[in-house]
Amino acid sequence: MTRYESAKEIYAQYGVNTDNAIEVCKNIPISLHCWQGDDVTGFDNDGGLTGGIQTTGDYPGRAGTPEELLQDMDKAMSLMPGTKKINVHACYAIFGDGEFVDRDKIEPKHFKKWVDFAKERGMGLDFNPTFFSHPKVKDGLTLSSPDEATRRFWVEHGKACIRIANYFAKETGIPCIINIWTGDGFKDVPADRMGPRLRYKQSIDEILSEPYDFNKVKPCVESKVFGIGVESYTCGSSEFTLSYAATNKDKCIPLMDNGHYHPTEVVSDKIPAILCFFNDMALHVTRGVRWDSDHVVILDDETKEIAKEIVRCNALDRVHIALDYFDASINRVSAWVTGFRSVQKALLNALVTPNDILTELQDTCQFSRKMVVMEDCKMLPLGDVWEEYCRQCNVPANGYYDDIEEYEKEVLLKRKFRRL
Repeated sequence: MTRYESAKEIYAQYGVNTDNAIEVCKNIPISLHCWQGDDVTGFDNDGGLTGGIQTTGDYPGRAGTPEELLQDMDKAMSLMPGTKKINVHACYAIFGDGEFVDRDKIEPKHFKKWVDFAKERGMGLDFNPTFFSHPKVKDGLTLSSPDEATRRFWVEHGKACIRIANYFAKETGIPCIINIWTGDGFKDVPADRMGPRLRYKQSIDEILSEPYDFNKVKPCVESKVFGIGVESYTCGSSEFTLSYAATNKDKCIPLMDNGHYHPTEVVSDKIPAILCFFNDMALHVTRGVRWDSDHVVILDDETKEIAKEIVRCNALDRVHIALDYFDASINRVSAWVTGFRSVQKALLNALVTPNDILTELQDTCQFSRKMVVMEDCKMLPLGDVWEEYCRQCNVPANGYYDDIEEYEKEVLLKRKFRRL
C-alpha cells in the first residue's frame, strides 16, 4: 500500500473522498500577479514606487524587460500545480520600438503580447489600472483629486482599462477580473473626509460607464486601511468600497485583500458575510506582518481559514482568487512559487476537511465533539494527499528549490552581470 492509499483510507473514515478533492483542486484558478517578478517596476516609467507601497531588498536577477518577466513567469508556473491565470497591471503595457502613450491613452494592442502568452498556455487574464507611480499623481491623489485635470486623466485611464479588460475576456474566452484600487489619502489628519470620497465615487461611476458585459468583465473595488505616506486617511476605506459595491451590484463586486485591514480583522471571517449578499467577490491573498501587507503567502492559519471558508460556503465558483505580494529580498521566482503552492495547499486542505460532519455537529449543538474532530483533522496526513496531487499535476511535491537555484545560476545571475 502506498502512502497515498493509506491516507485515502484514513480520510474515508471521516467521509472524505480524496480523489474527488484532488480533481476539484486541479480546476480552481488562481491568478498569478506579474508584479512580483520586477518589484512592481512596470514598463512605462523609470520612477520609484508611490501610492503608499514599497519594495525592500535587492536580490539579484530582477526582470528588466517583458521577455525576462515572461521567462521568469514561465519558470515559476512550471513548478505550480493546478490552474493558473495571469494578473497584469496597466503599467506593464508593452510598446513597440519608439512607441509610447500615457496611461490615459493605452489600448488593447499594448497588451497583445500578454494575450498571446496567455492563449498559448490556455490561461485567462485579469487586469488592474495603475493609479500610482506616475507624475500625474498630484499631491498623493488620483481619482479623488480636487484638481479636475488630474482627476480627468485618471478617469480616462480607468475607462481605457475597461476596454482592455473587454479585450482580454474576448480573446481568452475567460472572464477578466479588473480591480480598481488607489492609494489616495493623507499623511496627517484631514480637514475634509467626505469631499475626497465623493469625488472618488464620482470617478468610479464615470469609469464604470464604459460599456462592458458584466458576465465577462467583472470590475472590483478594493479597500485599504492605510499606506506609507497615507497613514491618517485613505479615500477607499473598507466602508466606502463595500458600500459602493453593495449599491452597484449590477456593475461591480467587492475585492478583499487580507493585508488591507486592521490587524485584529481577518478576511476569512468576512467571506461568508459577503457571500450572503453578493453573487461574486474577489480576493487578493497576501500576508500582513505588523504594518506591512505584502509578504509572500505561506501556509499560515489565516491562509488556511480563507480557503476553508470558500469551500465551506460552496463558493469556489463565486470567489475569484488572486495573489498580491512583492518581495525583493529573496529569489523572486521562489516567491511566486511558494505563495502559489501555499494557497493550493490551503485549498486542498479545505477540500479534505470533513465539513459536512463538522456542520452537523455544530447544528446539533455538539460543540465539544466538534472541537475534538477539528483538532483531530489537524493531524490527518495532508502531506501524502499533496504529494499525490503534485504527482498528477507533473510537478515536484518537495525539493523544488533545487530547480529554482539552478535557474538562478543559469539565468538570473547572468542577467545581472549583463547589466553591469
